[in-house]
Amino acid sequence: MPSQMLSVIGWRDTIVALTGWRRRGLAFIFGGLAVLALPPFHFVPALIPAFAGLSWLIDGSQASRSGARFRWLAWYTGGGPKRDAYRCGWWFGAGFFLFGLYWVSHALLVDAARFGWLIPFALAGIAGMFAIYIGLAALATFALSGEGPARIIMLALWWVAFEWLRGWLFTGFPWNLMGTVWTFSDAMIQFTAVAGVFGLSLVTVMAAVAPAALGMAGMAKGHKYWLVGLPFAVLGLLWAGGALRLAGASDAMVDNVRLRLVQPNIAQADKWKRNLRPRHVQNLLALSRSEGGAAATQGNGAPTHIIWPETAVPLFLQSASPAARAIAAVIPPQGVLLTGAPRFLRRAKGGPLLWNSLHIINAKAEFQGTYDKHHLVPFGEYVPFKSFLPVAKFTQGRTDFTAGPGLRSLFVPGAPSVSPLICFEALFPGRAVAAGGERPGWLLNVTNDAWFGNSPGPYQHFAAVRLRAAEEGIPLVRVANTGISAVVDAYGRTLVQTRLGERIAIDSALPQTLSSITIFSLIGNKAVIIFALLYVILLYGFPYLYIRRQLR
Repeated sequence: MPSQMLSVIGWRDTIVALTGWRRRGLAFIFGGLAVLALPPFHFVPALIPAFAGLSWLIDGSQASRSGARFRWLAWYTGGGPKRDAYRCGWWFGAGFFLFGLYWVSHALLVDAARFGWLIPFALAGIAGMFAIYIGLAALATFALSGEGPARIIMLALWWVAFEWLRGWLFTGFPWNLMGTVWTFSDAMIQFTAVAGVFGLSLVTVMAAVAPAALGMAGMAKGHKYWLVGLPFAVLGLLWAGGALRLAGASDAMVDNVRLRLVQPNIAQADKWKRNLRPRHVQNLLALSRSEGGAAATQGNGAPTHIIWPETAVPLFLQSASPAARAIAAVIPPQGVLLTGAPRFLRRAKGGPLLWNSLHIINAKAEFQGTYDKHHLVPFGEYVPFKSFLPVAKFTQGRTDFTAGPGLRSLFVPGAPSVSPLICFEALFPGRAVAAGGERPGWLLNVTNDAWFGNSPGPYQHFAAVRLRAAEEGIPLVRVANTGISAVVDAYGRTLVQTRLGERIAIDSALPQTLSSITIFSLIGNKAVIIFALLYVILLYGFPYLYIRRQLR
């Protein structure tokens, strides 16, 4: 046996033999290590020691020697190999989510006097809560598979299953899905047009955990090489297929449409200050006229459609109001302006209603369409279980936002219809386009990532949003208050992009949609189930046929 193989077996045996806090501490480190693969770092090789290590820790799950000190912690602190497997997964998840989402604390510093004290509790709560999903994935892997190749495969399958569950349960939070580690490669993300980001997550985790087989002493060398080599071969095929697809990709643009993306770069601490609101609006108007703002262009011609970010207008807009007429002054005669703004309705009975909205305004200051955000951020836009939780939302104002009726396409004069997605609504795979009816000509994501400062948060957000374009085969335009603003074509390629934290207006043509819809847009997230079945058949089928042939 090669010395390299023996050393890997030795590493595995050392990790398997760990007990107590050493096991949990190493699981926490492995989880933190996996964060290096996420945007903006994209150090994908870090996933191999992280997931192989997690697999070995699950293999070594054993009864804890310490009993439960508190009755309500009995299940967690008590003995039993299943509980130990859960603990290993939970600590891995704690490291992954703590280091991957630490930037959430920046939002609490915007009003540090009120919310700064919550930072340690928020970080611990977020990491601890989402780590439960990883703990359950590790538990299911241990409980439903024996030690060996099956456990390696099951870890990847259960990881993706709980990724999907995390994106759906309790309104969902599909942030930092493992498939986003490939967003630095246009070729790799083409696979999302077939199986979505969850399909890309599956093959990624499968490749990351497969080298754990090299540490298994009882497995034949040929079987090890097949188990390890197949997922990397699949990754290579996905890259080659994606590159081939892009080689024949269309660069066609929509005729007579010229977009201007306005990124005002207003600090969140200043955004809602009453004395600064006129200055903010003037800043937006100046950039819309290209006064005082640099312009990065893609194509030629004057803008026909101006786009401002989420809640760009810090007041309640009404059709033909003085504020709307002031804004209309920068709109081209046959064009429109699309902007985020809060919308307010005072009712005769009951409290007032407040929406986070997107308005389409023409040059006559008339509203051509309005979309209300329907997928709200807990504690940011509303407080769940408000009658039981004595806390305020972290955003300005006492009134909770009201959820809109749901996804829908809006008619845009002079351009194809658009599917608006406000802020993190664009994170959800398979939920970017309303079901039924005519598909939109583009997706529009307006957002305000100023809450998260110059941290990995805005990069992670943009990476996830890009995948909606590749999945659906529909171009996406993103306009963010502080960045990253961009135009992404129907293949997920970024055509123009701003830097984080710059004040700028950029112009671009609007890419066309694909001539045919993608497989993912037809069957949605069910595509990953089909791909997983095909993958398992391939993984087990060839060795089975080879053994049968040898026995003849």
